[in-house]
Amino acid sequence: MDFLKLVLVLLHLIGAAAIVGGWLSNFKTPTVTNWQFYGAIGQLVTGLLLVGLAEMGDGQVNNFKIGVKVLLAIGVFVAALIGWRKARAGQPVSTGLAHGTGGTGLIAMAVAVLWQ
Repeated sequence: MDFLKLVLVLLHLIGAAAIVGGWLSNFKTPTVTNWQFYGAIGQLVTGLLLVGLAEMGDGQVNNFKIGVKVLLAIGVFVAALIGWRKARAGQPVSTGLAHGTGGTGLIAMAVAVLWQ
């Protein structure tokens, strides 16, 4: 179980890097990239799996914090999905949508690290 948890944490970090890295790399010309969309999916799935593993184990789970993190993850996913579909269709992605994807991902990372 420890190895599975470590692999899930690694994939979770890769998803966060894809979301925030994609946002920062396109900051001057905001858009939503494929990597941000796939990172949002990865974040949502691996986050839920990590919570499931924590619930099965002996660890204490802060359900309020998990609820906030799930809401943020859903927000990132929805913004990334809308932006990704617009970018694929050749339509312009609004600045607010592009910055909302990356900014909300960054906020979710801050909540994970700073909320003890």
